[in-house]
Amino acid sequence: MPFLDHVLKPPTYGWKDSQGQLVKPSAGQIFKEFFFRLNVFSDRKNWLPFFSWFKVLCLIPFFFIFLFSFFSVWTLVAAFVYSMIIMGTHGTIWHHRYCTHGAYKFKNKFWRFFTQNLTINVIPEEIYVISHHVHHAKSDQPGDPYNANAGFLYCFLADVNHQPIAQDLDEADYNRVKSLMKHTGVSGNSYAQYRKWGSFVTPASAIASWLLNWAFWYAAFYLVGGHALACSLFGAAGFWAVGVRTFNYEGHGKGEACQREGVDHNKKDNSVNQLWPGIVAGEWHNNHHLFPKSARSGFKPHQVDFAWYYIKLMNMVGAVSCYKDFKKQFYEQYYLPYLAMKAQEPKKARIVPQVEATKTY
Repeated sequence: MPFLDHVLKPPTYGWKDSQGQLVKPSAGQIFKEFFFRLNVFSDRKNWLPFFSWFKVLCLIPFFFIFLFSFFSVWTLVAAFVYSMIIMGTHGTIWHHRYCTHGAYKFKNKFWRFFTQNLTINVIPEEIYVISHHVHHAKSDQPGDPYNANAGFLYCFLADVNHQPIAQDLDEADYNRVKSLMKHTGVSGNSYAQYRKWGSFVTPASAIASWLLNWAFWYAAFYLVGGHALACSLFGAAGFWAVGVRTFNYEGHGKGEACQREGVDHNKKDNSVNQLWPGIVAGEWHNNHHLFPKSARSGFKPHQVDFAWYYIKLMNMVGAVSCYKDFKKQFYEQYYLPYLAMKAQEPKKARIVPQVEATKTY
């Protein structure tokens, strides 16, 4: 069986039925799976998805403190910019383009650590990276961990139900997981430790990095704007942590064929370029599915890409040693041929209504 077919832990309802068709579980089945997999008392190997959502729960009080104690125009603007642009762009820079696709390389470990911790720590790299490789291999097909064809909840709760790695990998397959995570700098378990904890990342390193990251950023925000700014931005991070889980459902047309001619050039799946995620996070998703290893996905002039601007700036100052940019290939293989095809289409004949002249006597 190919590695990506079994690297993720399958849900109890399965990826596909006996006919090979996508299983579309009911809301009840999805919630049952969700709470079963969060139960660390029944199985300590559930610790990583539990830890991921525990961090979200810890951010919720900050959100309500922001709303009821520190809400003002300036804190609202700060929270909006932090959640919509800074957190979103960092997710694209770090989790998506670097950790998963290796679209660029850092000059040294310092700049990697600097970029990793640019924002409040929320999403575990392991849950994102391994499952995203599967997503690209099986996009909108059975086995895609956040398949929009199975509905909103299937995508929204995928980080618990579908994205954790399998807990019964043999040593050779676990070594392949390690190779996919090696460049991220995340501390990994030995095979014996993996058999105990069911994850690549070690619990001690995950908890330590989380606590240090949050302590640093709360102190930094407090020094700039007191508890008002700190609570507002931590609350904004919580808002983003929930909202980002809706992206792949929207980014694949909510399971429907929503692609537009001249806008979405990848026809192999249902991915679409969306204006808002593109502008605020550089996530031009259809472009990304065309060239997943590109450090830039905003190929057209109007496609703002803050993630790419950061990577390019870091390259200019020497922090990023190299990157891959497929803008030229995008134009040559897709956009210019599309324009040429449109130019060759016969123009519709214009029908000019004939108005009979009225004689005046």
